[in-house]
Amino acid sequence: MDGGSTLTRRSLLGVAVAGVLVSGCSSSPAVKPRVPGPPDPETLLLRSLIAGKEETVALYHGAALYLTKLAAELRPFEQRHLAHLAALRGMLPQGAGTSAPASAAPAGAAPSGSPSPSASAVSLADLRRAERRAATARPGQTEGASPALSQLIASIGACEAVHVIALGRLR
Repeated sequence: MDGGSTLTRRSLLGVAVAGVLVSGCSSSPAVKPRVPGPPDPETLLLRSLIAGKEETVALYHGAALYLTKLAAELRPFEQRHLAHLAALRGMLPQGAGTSAPASAAPAGAAPSGSPSPSASAVSLADLRRAERRAATARPGQTEGASPALSQLIASIGACEAVHVIALGRLR
């Protein structure tokens, strides 16, 4: 054999390794991107609760603008709703976001089918109705929730029920 066509063990091994590497890359199944599973029901509930609280805070803000003589008396109500909002946001899993798609509202969530009263004149009766509707929805929202979230929801509902009574005393 002449020197140009001689196969050495080293060159044969190199060709074999290269063949295995190339064939290993092409014959492996295609890696599919990870598709996220369905959202966690508790995360959906939290998002819905947060969206509802954001609407309530906006309602109180609108009421304070419209009912100027009661603005100072309404401020503690709004502050309590802001505290609820902070507690709910604190329970969201890391990276879960805070906005709830309209279609993601769980069965126990309070409906928001009408336009936001904060965009127009807001009365004490509007605030009482919103508080009553929210407080009434809370027991159903605890079903299937973790004990910690259930306790928070129950506490929020109790506060909202007291708001209904307290708002009735304002004039």
